[in-house]
Amino acid sequence: MLELFKMLGNKRLFVILIGLVMFIALMGFTLNPRASLSWPERFMRDTVGFVQNVFYKPAGFVAGLFKDIGNMKDIYKENEELKIALAQYTRDKANYNFIQAKNAQYEKDLQFKQHQMNKNSYQLHIAQVVSVNPDTINRTLVIDLGSRDGVKVGQSVISVDGLVGVISNVSNFSSTVQLITNMDAKSPKSNEISATAVGKENKTFGTVASYDPTTGKLLMTRIAEDDPIAEKDEIVSSGAGDRFPQGLIIGTVDKVQAGKFGKTKEAIITPKAKFEDWKQLFVVFTPEVLE
Repeated sequence: MLELFKMLGNKRLFVILIGLVMFIALMGFTLNPRASLSWPERFMRDTVGFVQNVFYKPAGFVAGLFKDIGNMKDIYKENEELKIALAQYTRDKANYNFIQAKNAQYEKDLQFKQHQMNKNSYQLHIAQVVSVNPDTINRTLVIDLGSRDGVKVGQSVISVDGLVGVISNVSNFSSTVQLITNMDAKSPKSNEISATAVGKENKTFGTVASYDPTTGKLLMTRIAEDDPIAEKDEIVSSGAGDRFPQGLIIGTVDKVQAGKFGKTKEAIITPKAKFEDWKQLFVVFTPEVLE
């Protein structure tokens, strides 16, 4: 017994023994079934929860902020890609529409050319319109065919719709076209057109020699009094005089009236060619010019 007290005199051993007893008592207390937590447990849990709440919310906010920034970068990148795709789509659509319109025009030109070649022996060469002189007194235009392409002064120029004019000047790479809207019967340089009506080639004859800019109509004169020409007749070049090949469409008769001297008739004609917004025309090559 004396030895035991001597051992207890050792403070360290005494503290360890007391701690062991408290630990065993605490374990027995916590392992027993209880309806509620003890106040030390509640205190520790509340303290830990408060500390976690203090640090977790800011950490979650910062983490969410970085995540939102990352999402914004992804959205910005996707928007840039969509803008590029939209621009490419718009460009491709415009190119497609342009090519489609050009193909349609070429198909129309090709059909017209084939029809004319089957009807007459002359050849047509497609020319692009380079520029248009807007001068109402002397309106001309320039095409991209010249002497190197075999073009000569006096050749007829037509559109898909009808006669446009004649070549008045030729250079190596381009030519000037004098429009039939510049025709004036009083001018010695006026290019008169010997004309007839479709279906009445052996009965109808006349000369288209002037254009009225106020009405936009051509005047066909020197028509015989007994000529069967009538309204809505289609007027074409007759080929007489070798100035204009036969069969070039000029226009449609609007009105037939008596001539100035009462012995002939005149016809008011609406031109078939539209004298605006030209892109492509045809230069008429006759066999004589080809030789």
